[in-house]
Amino acid sequence: MSESSLTRVSTLSNGLRVVTRHMPGLHSAALGIWIGAGGRNERAEQNGIAHFLEHMAFKGTTSRTPLQIAEAIEDVGGYINAYTSRDVTAYYARVLEDDVDLAFDVISDIVLNPIFDGREIEVERGVILQEIGQALDTPDDIIFDWLQEAAYPDQPMGRTILGPAERVSRFDRQDLAGFVAENYGPGQMIVSAAGAVDHDRILRLAEAAFGHLSPVIQPAREAARWQGLETRQIKPLEQAHFALALEGPGYLAPDFYAAQIFSSALGGGMSSRLFQKLREERGLCYTIFAQSGFHDDTGMLTIYAGTGAEDLAELADLTIDEMKRAAEDMTPAEMARAQAQLRAGLLMGLESPSGQAERMARTLAIWDRVPDPAEVADRIAAVTLADVRAHAEALIAQARPALALYGPVEGAPAREDLARRLAA
Repeated sequence: MSESSLTRVSTLSNGLRVVTRHMPGLHSAALGIWIGAGGRNERAEQNGIAHFLEHMAFKGTTSRTPLQIAEAIEDVGGYINAYTSRDVTAYYARVLEDDVDLAFDVISDIVLNPIFDGREIEVERGVILQEIGQALDTPDDIIFDWLQEAAYPDQPMGRTILGPAERVSRFDRQDLAGFVAENYGPGQMIVSAAGAVDHDRILRLAEAAFGHLSPVIQPAREAARWQGLETRQIKPLEQAHFALALEGPGYLAPDFYAAQIFSSALGGGMSSRLFQKLREERGLCYTIFAQSGFHDDTGMLTIYAGTGAEDLAELADLTIDEMKRAAEDMTPAEMARAQAQLRAGLLMGLESPSGQAERMARTLAIWDRVPDPAEVADRIAAVTLADVRAHAEALIAQARPALALYGPVEGAPAREDLARRLAA
């Protein structure tokens, strides 16, 4: 039986979409609500509010206290969580099959009926400020926020998900309710469930919980504008942290799969170019990797390494050189290995109900359908070596890297120096 025959999609009259996949043989399910409202939907004065709202969903509803929310799921052995990204906010749970209705009721309750109690707002404000402080104390975490800001300065795409402490310190109930009113319409919501689930049952639950909602006109989202700047934070740390990025394609671009293959071959594992050359041969670092990130209108190839201050300049130069060499002489074996890694990652993720629910919500939001894994595998296999080289050459030809440096980085090359090395 094919994946597509087990995956079903329905749309309520108000625009809310429901996607499910029954996974035979499982006795558990993952389900949640993915809402197309994340950091990119915030105005400057709202920066951090989507994440604050995610936290507040668990702090009480009109029918449940914070403890009752947690106990409702944990009493049956399940778990409940949420996350905020630049594009979405997700609320989800994993439970046994007999508790699917309960989990749906709790998830829909925290999305629809939060009370935003003033005391709980103050408590959670303190928690989030601690989270911001922890991020600032974690160099190999905060550097990616700084890289994002260097790539997309002064725009929603470049702002941190957590928000600055000074803004988080001022959010109140009206701010939270206002963001919900602007962005939490049924047309922005996807209910996704996988595992021991029945589509018709989930559809009925969705209709009962969300069918009364009226559509909202979500404020227009600001388009991403790549700038490629530099941020350098000097601090006496043990390691110098180096993060470099180039603008890549978005989800909808024709070279979407070529971009994934190139980044995987460049720095996606122990056999990759960067790992072998800079760590195994030269011993310049312990950690180095490359990865691709995607949105509908832009993307990013990111390279990260942690190294000693005395090795930073050499590491930066060799990173550029290896990227250029990979564009020129990537071998069929390297490409085949990267394709196998992508295909394996796709298929392994399908074995998890949580992975399935996440994938279905994400792909439905991007393409308004859920591609069969066989179709995706075929698209990955159809990429040629010429496609990957063409993508890499176009990536490098921009010569507009973004650069973030943190630690003892006084001796690091400037962004302009690396840009010239790329273009040479």
